Parts: sequence; C-alpha cells; structure tokens
Amino acid sequence: MGHVRTHTGERPYSCVYCNASFGHKYTLVRHIRMHTGERPFSCVHCNASFCAKSNLITHVRIHTGECPFSCVKCSASFTRKWSLVKHMRTHTGERPYSCVRCNASFTRKGSLMRHMCTHTGERSFSCIHCNTSFTQKSNLLKHNRRHTGEHFFCCVDCNRSFSTKYGLNVHMRTHTGERPFSCVHCSASFSMKARLTEHIRTHTGERPYSCVHCNASFTLKGHLTQHMHCHTGERPYSCVRCNASFTRKGSLVKHMRTHTGERPYSCVHCNGSFTRKESLVKHMRTHTGERSFSCIHCNASFTQKSNLRTHNRIHTGERPFSCVHCNASFSMKFGLNVHMRTHTGERPFSCVHCSASFSIKAHLTEHIRIHAGERPYSCVHCNASFARKVSLTKHMRTHTGERPYSCVHCNASFTLKEHLTQHMRSHTGERPYSCVQCNASFARKGSLVKHMRIHTRKHPFSCIHCIASFSEKHNLTKHMSRYHGNMNA
Repeated sequence: MGHVRTHTGERPYSCVYCNASFGHKYTLVRHIRMHTGERPFSCVHCNASFCAKSNLITHVRIHTGECPFSCVKCSASFTRKWSLVKHMRTHTGERPYSCVRCNASFTRKGSLMRHMCTHTGERSFSCIHCNTSFTQKSNLLKHNRRHTGEHFFCCVDCNRSFSTKYGLNVHMRTHTGERPFSCVHCSASFSMKARLTEHIRTHTGERPYSCVHCNASFTLKGHLTQHMHCHTGERPYSCVRCNASFTRKGSLVKHMRTHTGERPYSCVHCNGSFTRKESLVKHMRTHTGERSFSCIHCNASFTQKSNLRTHNRIHTGERPFSCVHCNASFSMKFGLNVHMRTHTGERPFSCVHCSASFSIKAHLTEHIRIHAGERPYSCVHCNASFARKVSLTKHMRTHTGERPYSCVHCNASFTLKEHLTQHMRSHTGERPYSCVQCNASFARKGSLVKHMRIHTRKHPFSCIHCIASFSEKHNLTKHMSRYHGNMNA
C-alpha cells in the first residue's frame, strides 16, 4: 500500500503543526520530531543525538571509520549512499539540476537552491540570537553552534571536536597525512582547497587584495588585514604581563615566550633551542653550511631569503622604509626603527653600572666594556687593543697608510670620514658651529669649544710649576718650554 502511494501521490498522514503531509506514517513521526525537538537516537561515542535512526547509523560511521559506499572509478569512499551518488557526477559530468533563470546547472540540488537565492535575494533562515540570516537551513544550524558551543563531530584519534563535519574532515587529514589538493605547476599539495588557491597565486602573481590607502596588494586577505594596521595604528593583540601590543596574534604568541621562557624549537645536533621556528631553521644552517639564496649581481649568498632581499637593495638603491618626520629613507626596517629614536629621543638600552642609556644595543655592548675593561679587538702589528671593532679598523690605517676618504675638490685624503667632512668645509665655506654669545661661527666643534672660553674665561690647562693657566693646550706647551726649561706639562 505504501509503495502504491508513490504512484498515486496520496499523502494521508498530515502534520498537526504545519501543512506537511506524508505517504508513510513513520515519515510523519520522524517529521513531528522536528517540531517537538525529540531526538531519541543517541550516539554511544559522543553526545550527539538524532530524530531518525538512519541518521544515527550514518553518524556512527564517523567514529568507526566505516565507509561502505565506494567509488568504482577512484579510491574515494563514503559513509552514505547519497554522497556516493553525488560524487559519481564528478566523473560523469552530469549536472541534473538546472536554473530556470539562467544557463547555470549543478550536480547537487542544494547547490541549485543556493544559486536561486542569488536571483531572489531570499535569506529565509534567521538566527534567533543575532541578526544573521542565511539562504540554507544547514548554514543556520552550523551558525547556531557558535552560540550554543555544540561540537557534534569528534575525532576518533584525539580529543578534538568540531561544530561542522567539514571541520572534522579537514582535521582528520592531520592524522592521515592526506593532501588531496595538488598544484598543477609544481609538486606541492595541500590538505585544504583554500591553501591550494593561495599557493597558486605564487605562480600566477595574482594579488587580489588591495589596500585603499596605498599601492600595496596581497595574495591573502589576512595579510591585507595585518597591513591595514599600519595605517590605522591598531594593535589588537595585547600582552597581559606588560604593555606590549601587536598587530598579529602570532607576534603576541612569540612575545609571550619572553615571559614564560618557553623555547619549543630544539636543534637535533646541539643543545640549542629557540622561541621561534624560523630561528631554528636559521640555526640549522650553521650545521649544514647551506646558503640557498644567491645574489644574481655578485657572488654573495645567504642562508635566508630576507637577507638576500635586503642585500639586493645595495644593487638597486631601493630604500623602501621612509621616515614620516624627515626625508631620511632606509633599505632596512631596522635602520628606520633606529633612526626614529633620533626624533623620539628613545634610548631603550640602559647600562646596569651607570645611568648611561643608548638607542642601539650594539652601543650599549661597547659601553659595557668600559666598565669591564674588556678590549677584545687587538692589533696584529702592535700591542694596542680596543673595545670597539671600528676603533681597531681606524687604528690599522696607521700601519697600512690607508686613507680611504678622498676629497672630490682636491687631492687630499683622510683616514677618518669625520676628517674629510671637516675638510670639505674649507671648500664649501660651511661653518655649522655658531657661538650663542656673539656672531662667530666655526667649521669644527673643537674650535667653537676653544672660542667659548673667551666668554667663560675658563683656563683648563694649568702649569704644575706655577699659577699660570691657559685656555688652549698649545699655549701651556709654549709656556713650559719658555719658563720651565721645556719640562713636560
């Protein structure tokens, strides 16, 4: 009798809650549960429950891993027969569901229904918790789980659970190692289609996400979002232990390790451990000697792509990091950061032995050697040693005779850049050091210091044999020679 109704169209069983009617009593009973909320069929593996036994049977296969419906053309298998039917259309090309308003056709009825909403604008399924509405009931159900916290889909290999089956399917690939989405341009493969789409852009050069404030464009929407913080100044990720805040969540995670001391990335060759994965990758190259990134302009090679990119700016002259306060520009962001301290006055590196502070960490390191008496840079020609490498470099010129700084106006050359700068003023007439008490100006700072003693009447150079004192050392030398028999001052 029930089968005959499929031919006659008779539907004698009607719902008391709505206008729905059915050809079978059990179908009505199952439908009624949608109104009453009754879900008598419960999963023994998790908290999921269902209004129909068949839905429970299908769900249990998620836990058991059973996929009884297999494709005869590929290795795909499914928990439901209907899923296999839909999958087969990817092989046959069949698209039985056609739009009556345009030429679009689809392999699935649900896809056609979604498409029709683009014509009607209908969003029939609304969330009771917020103003969001959807074209499909299934999307509303998924959305509601954000409010209820329900996670029906549980992983059989670990404790993770998910609000959508898609989330579970993607997660399962972390256990199986499956990477079904392959690049047609190279051997790369991915566990998610979205990751493949992003990867393809590295081949095509497509950068679909553009900044409305500048010419920057990006392959990923997330990268654009991060970039926008440069314009808005927004730093939404804040540290709970200090005042630091960041534009990216990943940067906050890395920063927190400075508080916790966590160093999760360990070297297999030595005891080195690191707070960042990229730091471990860089470190590993000290063991392998690998320098994978080579300059096309010279023989230089680098262990990191970022270092090659920075090096290339030497050849191109590119200085992409510009100061907003002056015309200075830099080839490296680090250079801009250090320069900005000349405007802000920030000196974040403080000496623990005295009140000195510095804008650059390297300068603090050099300063500390004054307290420690450390002079690690030694001359190979004499006994001289220095706290700073640059001081040794300058000293070596007294042995080699090197004078690398040459005047473009005459044949003069100098061992130090600052000496050339002073000399150039003899050609340009520049006198940047001015007296605040008179109109005098000088090409050298030392000359201004001497001049100021005329106003202050300071005589810092005193004779040890008499009460005479002088504003300049050479006058003391003359005095010693004339009156005290050329004794040393």
